[in-house]
Amino acid sequence: MKGFSCVVDGLYDLFIDDSQHEVNPELAALARTSSHAASHRSRSKYGSNGRNAPRRTSLTPRRSDVVTLLESEALLPAIYFLFSRAGCDDAVEQILGSGLRLTSSVEREMIRNQILESTRDIPDEDLAALGFSDWIDALERGVAAHHAGALPRFKEIVESLFQQGLLKVVFATETLALGINMPAKSVVLERLVKWNGDAHVDLSPGEYTQITGRAGRRGIDVEGHAVVLWQQDLDPKSLAGLASTRTYPLRSSFRPSYNMAVNLVGSMGTERARELLETSFAQFQADASVVGLAAELRKLDDAKAGYLDSMQCHLGDFEQYSLLRHEISVAERQDSRQVVRQRRDLGDAQLRNLKVGDVIVLAAGKKAGPAVVVAPAINSSKVEPRPMVVTGELQVRRLNHHDALVDLTPIGRIRVPKSFSSRDTSMKKNLASQVREIGQRSADPKRRGKKSHEVNPIIQDLRDQMRAHPCHGCDEREAHARWGERYQKTHSQYQEVSSRMKGRTNTIARRFDRLCEVLAGLDYLTKSPQGEWQVTGRGDLLKGVYSENDLLIAQTIVGGVLDPLDPASLAAVCSTFVYESRRGDSDEAPSVPGGPTQKALDEIHEIWGQVEGIEHDHKVHESRKLDAGLAWALYRWAKGATLMKILTSNDVTAGDFVRWVRQVIDLLGQIVAVTPQDSDLHANAVAAIDLCQRGIISYPSAA
Repeated sequence: MKGFSCVVDGLYDLFIDDSQHEVNPELAALARTSSHAASHRSRSKYGSNGRNAPRRTSLTPRRSDVVTLLESEALLPAIYFLFSRAGCDDAVEQILGSGLRLTSSVEREMIRNQILESTRDIPDEDLAALGFSDWIDALERGVAAHHAGALPRFKEIVESLFQQGLLKVVFATETLALGINMPAKSVVLERLVKWNGDAHVDLSPGEYTQITGRAGRRGIDVEGHAVVLWQQDLDPKSLAGLASTRTYPLRSSFRPSYNMAVNLVGSMGTERARELLETSFAQFQADASVVGLAAELRKLDDAKAGYLDSMQCHLGDFEQYSLLRHEISVAERQDSRQVVRQRRDLGDAQLRNLKVGDVIVLAAGKKAGPAVVVAPAINSSKVEPRPMVVTGELQVRRLNHHDALVDLTPIGRIRVPKSFSSRDTSMKKNLASQVREIGQRSADPKRRGKKSHEVNPIIQDLRDQMRAHPCHGCDEREAHARWGERYQKTHSQYQEVSSRMKGRTNTIARRFDRLCEVLAGLDYLTKSPQGEWQVTGRGDLLKGVYSENDLLIAQTIVGGVLDPLDPASLAAVCSTFVYESRRGDSDEAPSVPGGPTQKALDEIHEIWGQVEGIEHDHKVHESRKLDAGLAWALYRWAKGATLMKILTSNDVTAGDFVRWVRQVIDLLGQIVAVTPQDSDLHANAVAAIDLCQRGIISYPSAA
């Protein structure tokens, strides 16, 4: 594998030695120059209000320039990785807009013939909905996009043409790097950062190797080429670290599910199931992570032994005496915090009770003096109470808990106009005058919180025990105590590490136990007289439900919620169990078909709440909320809507729609398998499958 960094003026080798250890000094110099230029532009911009700042320049080449450069260097065909579906589609449009053509007339004819042959069974109206004319135009020029949002048939055609060498550049997301046979001469990475669903994160060495591993065609290329585009924040040494890493840790994502739990219990019993789970790779990894904690425990244990020797006292057990001192210190801190909380609660209560027109006296340094409340605190325990006041010095401000350290009992009242505005100077002067007059007749406010309070009897008892202890009279007591403090601190660390270690031991089996407790609470499992779990009739139904929401689906079936639904409504409701929107941050609830569909979804939401409550009690977090974002699309599709209608009426791509509908069909098939053949739900599930399995959903492979 040969690595390059691409800038506007050409390709730079990443390494200058065959062993790939020494980074190209030209790249390092380029990075320093780029960083210095960026800093200079920033200073110039702000120092001259931007008028005389140099025009922004960049070493990052345009996508069309990258493709042209790769063609001139004989580095095509290439896979150009972008971590965005929209980015892939935009890149194809940019190449088309540049007028770039990468294929010969013979290749264009071969591409067109193969595409027409592979799509001849797709109706013209569906092809129009899929943007077929623009798509085939791009492919004839040797360029295509490949991502999960594309129609599966179209992706298969792209893969086939690329394997034949007819397509020269494919803009793809990282999913192409997994399990698809599309080797290229070169791989291009536009950035080394991707969006993981929560944040922008750096590529790991494993991800970098997985992606760049596509470079180099077996039996054709002597070596593959990985090209990383220059970016302002690119660090050649970090890039070299990615490229040279050769070993990567495996991370197990195995987690027992409800379906797995009932199947394991039903097939081998509780004990054998636990033994099997404890031998899983996931448990092996969890146990391996304990090795470091065990070593840390040994070090802490040795330190404790040393401190224990150092605090030996000839008068008695100094470890016991040290523990008493430690318990007193902990109790005093807790008591002090409790007193502070009580004072704060009392002050907050006074702030919340203040009404408009109340005159109070503040005692907070320069802001001391009388004031009148002109706006009350927000009546909510979740928000800090901050009523607004006007002081005798014409200040308008919000009070806080520091102001409540003194007694804020009103010393009088004045009338505050309903139309009061903090910007109306005459109103403020009038109120301030009245406030000063009332304030002159009042005494200074009493400060609260400094008076002593009763000693906690627990603390007093501990102090008595400490004074009565033999070691309390030791001449070297404080010297011993310093070692005792170190001992207690180390002991606390020991307990913390021990707790963490315990939490990582037998984690898979303990999760299995918690799942079984949840299932027992919902009558999917029951205990035998011997204390073994046994599968109930409900559990037999759950055995046949394979879904992330397996328990919720089973509860819905058992509860009869799906029974009244017609086939189209059933398909719509089933979509909520499998669908996950890509824009999960929207607070707006999606619209759904009304009538029976809405009623069923409301009932399922209640069931979900019940299941989540039981899961919370057993510290299990398994069932996710339903997502109705595709319900209307499934309902319309089952009712016979055209593909054009679906794609234009819903925020969904053709590829996503096909994938989600096929998952709905799979779930409907599971419902068919677990319900009695003479039931309405069974018949409606069969009918729903027939209604959904049409058009692009039913198209076979391009092969």
